[in-house]
Amino acid sequence: MHYRKLLSLARPLTLWLAAASTVMTVSACAPVVLGGALVGTMAATDRRTVGIQVEDQNIELKASARLSNRYGDKGHINATSYSRKVLLTGEVPTDAAKQDAEQVVLGIENVRGVVNELAVAPPSSLSTRSNDVLIEGKIKASLIDAKDLFANSFHIVVERGTVYLMGRVTDREGKRGAAIAAGVSGVNKVVKVFDYITEEELQGLAKTKSDEDKAAP
Repeated sequence: MHYRKLLSLARPLTLWLAAASTVMTVSACAPVVLGGALVGTMAATDRRTVGIQVEDQNIELKASARLSNRYGDKGHINATSYSRKVLLTGEVPTDAAKQDAEQVVLGIENVRGVVNELAVAPPSSLSTRSNDVLIEGKIKASLIDAKDLFANSFHIVVERGTVYLMGRVTDREGKRGAAIAAGVSGVNKVVKVFDYITEEELQGLAKTKSDEDKAAP
């Protein structure tokens, strides 16, 4: 659990650099302000509402705290929330612990569902977790390079070489994103955990964002 926290410090830097590349690519003629302004840009371009983004952060904090208190060093459990759907990855010692962890998370306020991908196995090695962080960065970069996709629509979780893709995407985007992830070296398997929207809903989201941008001072 402690090593994962250290890796989590490196992960935001990888995603920060990837996001910065996105902003510079699509806004070549505009000045780019990093730091808080970049975070604001990422939040604004997320297909979740700001309120749901905040709820997801709160759910992850509560899940991590409760699972850590319950299992300590006996398990290596990661909880990732997207649109209030929680993905559980990592390793636990028994099937009973796997089911118990799911019930713990289901008991958190506002959680609408759990995708339980916990493995009954010894905790993954430090080198495996480091490699997962590198794979995540490569996938993010590959999605940015894909001109027919919006990289910030995908949320990536990598565990022991298995890639879990979350996000609000169309069927076309989901298939394309999964194909890109599968082509990255080191990836063993891609699991889609998407919330699907129609092309019409996507156009509606784009129009809403455009209207909000025009209304902004």
